[in-house]
Amino acid sequence: MSFDNLSRVTQERPLRMLLVNAGEADAITWAGLVQPLRLAAATLGRDVLHLETMTPAQVVLAQPGWHIALLVADEGQAPMAPELSRAVIERCRSAEYWGGVGAGVLWLATAGLMAGVRIALPWALYADTEGISERAILTPHLFELDGRHLSCCGGAASIDFSLTMIEHLFGATVQATIKESLCIERVRGHEERQRVALQARFGALQPRLSEAVTLMETNIEEPLSTDDIANLVGLSRRQLERLFKQYLGSLPSRYYLELRLQRARQLLLETNHSIVQVGLMCGFSSGSHFSTAFGALFGNTPREERQRKLSPPV
Repeated sequence: MSFDNLSRVTQERPLRMLLVNAGEADAITWAGLVQPLRLAAATLGRDVLHLETMTPAQVVLAQPGWHIALLVADEGQAPMAPELSRAVIERCRSAEYWGGVGAGVLWLATAGLMAGVRIALPWALYADTEGISERAILTPHLFELDGRHLSCCGGAASIDFSLTMIEHLFGATVQATIKESLCIERVRGHEERQRVALQARFGALQPRLSEAVTLMETNIEEPLSTDDIANLVGLSRRQLERLFKQYLGSLPSRYYLELRLQRARQLLLETNHSIVQVGLMCGFSSGSHFSTAFGALFGNTPREERQRKLSPPV
């Protein structure tokens, strides 16, 4: 689901947003999320954005009525006591949009509240998902919006998540003001992946999945077929597709295509290769296929993406 859907809650005034800090106040997961939103609240005024930050104990005593509520904790944070956890989660779920950041995502999934939902979970917590009976769909993305469910992997991605919400809730001009205040040049999109070695992300949990994605990453210019990849890692096509669906929320062919397009986007922004060259370097023999696929994923053409590199920021 597109983050554009968040804009419907801005019809309410003020927009009430709750951030529950279940971790350390100086953790980057918390600071990266709350600081842009505090600046937005100061810029817009309390009658437009009413931002509330609370501890778990405070939330239990608070009056519900939030439009957006997020449970936040750094990935190394120990879980809350069961009774407190249940009470906090119930308060968060009363919001129109709700979810978690960092370890908060895992806690919600462990509570069985993310079944069938695409979630962005810190890669370091992947090994802790084996005991979850109501399966969530783990994606490698920085953050996700699926139905009413928001999730972010935390860490530095909290900044991108916070600024993305600001843009879709209050517009690009407000976001640009906050970016300038924080000296941030580029906001990463939700579809960008956590930059971490696959072996570290999956480890011994799913070695064949890790091997399959490594094959994709090392064969960008001349893509392999799904059958070839399955044979190389010692699985049937159906087994490989099942692994990708369960852990990455995608089919191998779709994941591979997005991987190539991500690489193309990087080349367009960071190199001087022509658009045709970039397409060929990422396995697209047809310029029209490259442009169509790129537009479907990113919402603009390769030429427009290149223009971002050439144009000064507004």
